[in-house]
Amino acid sequence: MVREAEAALDPDSGLEWLSPTLEADTPRPVKPAPPVEIGRRLIEAHHAALEVLRERTDARVGWTVASRAFETRPGAEEVRRRLEYVWEDLYLEAARGDDFIGVQAYSAQWVGLDGIEPHPVHPDNTLVRTAYRPDALGIAVRHTADVLPDVPIVVTENGIATDDDSRRVAYTTAALAALAGAMEDGVDVRGYIHWSLLDNYEWGHWDPTFGLVAVERETFERRPKPSLAWLGGVAKANALQDGGT
Repeated sequence: MVREAEAALDPDSGLEWLSPTLEADTPRPVKPAPPVEIGRRLIEAHHAALEVLRERTDARVGWTVASRAFETRPGAEEVRRRLEYVWEDLYLEAARGDDFIGVQAYSAQWVGLDGIEPHPVHPDNTLVRTAYRPDALGIAVRHTADVLPDVPIVVTENGIATDDDSRRVAYTTAALAALAGAMEDGVDVRGYIHWSLLDNYEWGHWDPTFGLVAVERETFERRPKPSLAWLGGVAKANALQDGGT
């Protein structure tokens, strides 16, 4: 893993940098699963920090987990469970007793008998080559609640890399509808944070625009997109236009 990370910074290494914004006409590569031992060290650090913070502050403490929103091909249930543990549940289970658990969700991935399936090239893919799957947010918070039924959820990241702002509104509308459906079914969600306010530097590029506000890179001028006012209206009304909450 370390050698691969070093090679990712070396253009002469011959290894592909796993930036999802490169070569949009090829399938997004499947990243290797994170080593469990590294995960356990991160968990130890989280618990140590939590102890110090609770001793010295009255802050609410938790951490955030990037959800893969896995879906399963027939017969691959055990493969999914194994991958779900390595990617998510190891870290979710470590949050038992935390004040909240953060959920990051953007897209969903299929798991087959051979593991995570590379998502094929498709005209609906986002600028980071993920599938257009706003329902992933609902999948993610439901799974998180299954693992941690007593820990409140905060959506810490959700959004879409697109240069079509109307598509951003459509994606976020559907994602919030999926979130509302999970909440109606009893999932305890306390907040939602959209990624991102500004178009920013993502995976070695300025190209994957996630922002509600465009940024002119020469002058740093900020230009609000229509999606900014739309999402502000949703927040102010605490409801989607179709009546969802």
